This record gives sequence, C-alpha cells and structure tokens, in this order.
Amino acid sequence: MISRRSLLGGLAAGAATASGIALAGRATGATAPAGGTAAAGMPLHLVNNTGAYANSSVWVYIVGNDGTQQVRVTPDGELKPVALGDNGPDGFTDYAVPLAASGTTTLQLPRMSGRIYTALGSKLKFKAVKDGNGKPALAYPAGWVAGDPNYDVLHDCAEFTYNDGGMYCNTTMVDMFSVPLAIRLTGARDQTTGTLKDGARARIFSDVKGAEGFDRLVIGDKRVIAPGHGLDSGLFAKDYFAPAVDEAWSAYAGKDLTVTTDAGTFTGRVSGDRLTFTGPGTVSFAKPSTRDVLFCDGNLAAPNDGTTGPVAAVLGAALNRSTLAAQARQPTTDPAAFYRQRLTNHYARAMHAATRDGKAYGFAFDDVAGFASYIEDGAPKEITLTLTPF
Repeated sequence: MISRRSLLGGLAAGAATASGIALAGRATGATAPAGGTAAAGMPLHLVNNTGAYANSSVWVYIVGNDGTQQVRVTPDGELKPVALGDNGPDGFTDYAVPLAASGTTTLQLPRMSGRIYTALGSKLKFKAVKDGNGKPALAYPAGWVAGDPNYDVLHDCAEFTYNDGGMYCNTTMVDMFSVPLAIRLTGARDQTTGTLKDGARARIFSDVKGAEGFDRLVIGDKRVIAPGHGLDSGLFAKDYFAPAVDEAWSAYAGKDLTVTTDAGTFTGRVSGDRLTFTGPGTVSFAKPSTRDVLFCDGNLAAPNDGTTGPVAAVLGAALNRSTLAAQARQPTTDPAAFYRQRLTNHYARAMHAATRDGKAYGFAFDDVAGFASYIEDGAPKEITLTLTPF
C-alpha cells in the first residue's frame, strides 16, 4: 500500500504566497512537453449529486505534477505545464474545468500525481508562482487560512497518483472537511471509498463543534478545519495532547511497548525524555508536542527509511486515536478501541463516524492498520469522483 505521505511525495511550501502550498508530487514516469500533450489515460467521471448546487455552479481543477514539472488538465483533456503567463489581470489563473450542462462529465485523466479540487458556488483562485528553484508552480488554496483568497469559497479535494503501477487515490480530510466526496475505482476490482452516511455532513459539523476544545474549528457551514491548522491559527490549544503524551511516556518507563511494522517487531522503553526502540533497527523519539502529534511531524516525523518512519507512523496513529498508553502492543487494529479517551482527536473521530465504510483520512497517519479512505488498483479502467448529497 502507498501511504498518503508517499502518494504525493510531499507538499512543499508555496514560493510566493503564505496562503497556499505548491504540489511537489512523486515522479510518475509521465512527461508533458512545453506545448502540452493529449492526455492519454483513463476516463474520469465527475458526478454532481450534491442536491444543493447545479452543474453550472460547480467547477473542477485537476492539478499536480507529472514527474518533471507542475501541470494541470484542461477542459479538453490536455495535459499542460503550469505557466506564469497563465495568471490573468486579477493575478490568478483560470484552470477551471466546468461540468457538463447536466448529467455526468467525463474527461481523460493523464498519468500524473495530484489533486482533483471541486469548487461550489464560486471559482477557485490558483496563482502561478516561482518555486524555490525558479520553476513555475502553483499556490494552492488554503481554506484554513482566513486571509487566503479562497477562504470564502466552498471547496474540497481528492488526491491521486496514476502511474505505470496503477491508480492510488484517496479522499482527504487531513487539512479540512467541507464537500462530501466519494471515489469509485474500477479495474481488477470495483472499489468505493469516502461515501458519507445520510445526513453525515451536518453531523460532522455538530460533532466537532460539540467536542471540548474543538468548537472553534467549525467555520460556519463552510468547513471544519483540521486541529493542526487550527493550532497554527490560534483556534486550538497548543498543549492539548500534552497530558496524553506524558501518560504514555510514564507508562513505558516501567514496561515494554512493542511496535510491529513490515520490518519486524520493535521493543521500546522510555528513559528520560526519550522512547527508544531496539529490534530490526534502533530508533528513538523525544516527547512529541501537540503539533507533532497532529501533523505527524517534528519528533514524530516519518522518513521513508523502512525503520524510523513506520514506527513513527504507528506512534502518531496511536496518539491521535488515544490507544498508546493503554495498548502495549501497537498498532491497535480494533476500531472499537479508537477515540475512547477524552483527550483524543475528536476531529478524526467525527470523520470516521460519518463514513459508510468507517474509513477516513482524518490525520496523516490514518493509513496505519488500513483505516484511511484510500483505494488502489494495479489495472485501473476508470475512476468516478462523486460530490455526494449535503
């Protein structure tokens, strides 16, 4: 399985604006000459079942990286590189793909890594900028930043990598939740993920607003911001997880913690401030901050090294799901044990409770033990992105 972290190869900071991020996707093997090429790929079907917005009020943006440069897909199904000259008089590009007047919209999805953004009621503003190497890049929407030009636009996205190995895709709530989206991928199998239960969008807003310390993450009826971004915006407590981290570190000062990954089983004990594991390799972690837990970064950063990275992912998942102190064998695989403590990631809890299959991408390590809204197929034939009922 390709994790969300390797799916896109990482999201790099936008070069010229603080309001967006530029996609630096993983190499896919596809190329796009400067003039653009016809997108040879699989059919992408776009279905508007919101019940709240007509097709004429919905726009789609397919943006990402072809392995050599940042690209976008035109309404005609052409793969074109991002260009600074695409910015219009207002300073922003117009990469919108309109939906058909009625029914399903179908276009060809080329081999690339990227995101499929949906915007409802108003178009999104993507700005072409220079990245750190002077190459054209995009400043992406950042709906969790009050000063972002897209803050007032109802929007959301799904993520994908389509390459020689197949299609790897997910619906994501790692940054925020706004528009209910579902993906159906057909090929060697017929798979669907991301579908919400009836009326679940409203329940997500209500559940997060009712959770102690999470209420300010709900922005009207527009979106719910992930707590990590809320922390950076002053909407979420910087020390929220501190007691839970202290409890776990105290628990494993006197007993072993075992973490099993593809590399084998690691055995850990706390000494001083550090939780140190031995086994297939020696890895060690200082106490993570609340921000580290929410972003699965900092002291819980997960390098793609086969040892530290997987252990960090399991620890990050256990802290978000509030199972670390109580379960000395990780990862915990029974979802009935997740989110049972007062200090838990109630944002992620609400997302999982809302989906029909119980899977969601509520934080970056939600793929641990297979609970992410993620599907893949090595022989894909077509993909459908549905904007499901509000």
